[in-house]
Amino acid sequence: MSKYNLIFFMVFLCLGLRSSAFTNLNTLSFEESLSPLFGDDNLVRSPDDLSVRLLLDKYTGSGFISSNMYQHGFYSSMIKLPADYTAGVVVAFYTSNGDVFEKTHDELDIEFLGNIKGKPWRFQTNLYGNGSTHRGREERYRLWFDPSKEFHRYSILWTPHKIIFWVDDVPIKEVIRSEAMGVDYPAKPMSLYATIWDASDWATSGGKYKANYKYAPFVAEFKSFSLDGCAVDPIQEVPTDCSDSVDFLESQDYFSINSRQRAAMRRF
Repeated sequence: MSKYNLIFFMVFLCLGLRSSAFTNLNTLSFEESLSPLFGDDNLVRSPDDLSVRLLLDKYTGSGFISSNMYQHGFYSSMIKLPADYTAGVVVAFYTSNGDVFEKTHDELDIEFLGNIKGKPWRFQTNLYGNGSTHRGREERYRLWFDPSKEFHRYSILWTPHKIIFWVDDVPIKEVIRSEAMGVDYPAKPMSLYATIWDASDWATSGGKYKANYKYAPFVAEFKSFSLDGCAVDPIQEVPTDCSDSVDFLESQDYFSINSRQRAAMRRF
């Protein structure tokens, strides 16, 4: 993001032009919606169960997964990234069904690519449908703030008609479903995941800078989880009717992008 665009975003935020899309979300505890995925000793839940810390040390990373799979949904969390030197350390917030549909999986990613202290943070979005990597792969952006200093909200909206990746109230990417996409549009039930792991071979400057465990443990913090969608069993014989859930998702403010937000999105 250029200096001009950074100034634009500061004006965008300071003038109070943000929408109310994320002010009335239904937030959940960890127990209500999530389960440990791996690295149990490196997953630390708060006493009130409303937040969780994911740690990466020289032995293992860690992660969690939603307790259900969803046929479309809105997935959101406040996240604070590891501070100081974090090169090679990837924190991912994403949806996937790769454990069920190994060869035809769908996936929607927000991945933070590690950082060298003092440099702008970079992240990427990915979109896979039916196992295809031809559309929406690894589009990279710069954040206009330091995500290790305070919590920010990161969200993924997925409906039968569109996908939006949000950072706070700024839409980063919108994908409108079209006939040309065919089966490349994600359409099968997905779980929500969050992970922290060592991706030194590619994450930061193409792998130039590696994870340095002198700075471990690397800690990513998550809180204010919001997960709205139609919970389904992906292998059940009788499909679940998710029309009411889709109607709900498409009636929310986060389904629509106003003119100011669209102007901000165009600057990425």
